[in-house]
Amino acid sequence: MKLVVGLGNPGKEYNNTRHNMGFRVIDEIAKRLEVYKWKERNGALYFDTYLDLNHVLFLKPQRYINLSGEVMIDFIRYLDIKLEDVLVISDDLDLPIGTMKLKEKGSSGGHNGLKNIEQNLGTNEYKRIKIGISNDKSIDTKDYVLGKLTKEEKKKIDPIIEKAADAVLESFHTPFNELMSKYNVKIKN
Repeated sequence: MKLVVGLGNPGKEYNNTRHNMGFRVIDEIAKRLEVYKWKERNGALYFDTYLDLNHVLFLKPQRYINLSGEVMIDFIRYLDIKLEDVLVISDDLDLPIGTMKLKEKGSSGGHNGLKNIEQNLGTNEYKRIKIGISNDKSIDTKDYVLGKLTKEEKKKIDPIIEKAADAVLESFHTPFNELMSKYNVKIKN
């Protein structure tokens, strides 16, 4: 079984905030797969399906983002999922808005949701897709990530959400290092 986890904060007040990029990618995949019925279990919304002969569970933790690892580890243990079959999608302040980066492992980069995942997994060696949201240093970080996307930001983010969904769906039949080569493209100024 494969597990794809999109990070975000639950509740309508957090829709379209910079911190909810993971939720947006999972929602885009659900739309493409015509999933309209979600299941609930232990603090998460999820759906599962078969893609390219893989049983895949798509998960949106419903606790605040900094507790995502607690929800995720419950599913990993209950379903006996191997770490190599886990993919996490999050926002990233250090990446320019309108970009994304696929990584096979790495630090949390100060992201509290990723920190909690690493604490619960006991490792930082899991695949991830990071969606760039930039960093407006003139605004408190918490206020910035919990702030709504502007129209200009949304124009840059929407195509990246679609590309991230493409990358996730391709990950079930394409080696991750090939996906990294394909999707980790530098922006030309």
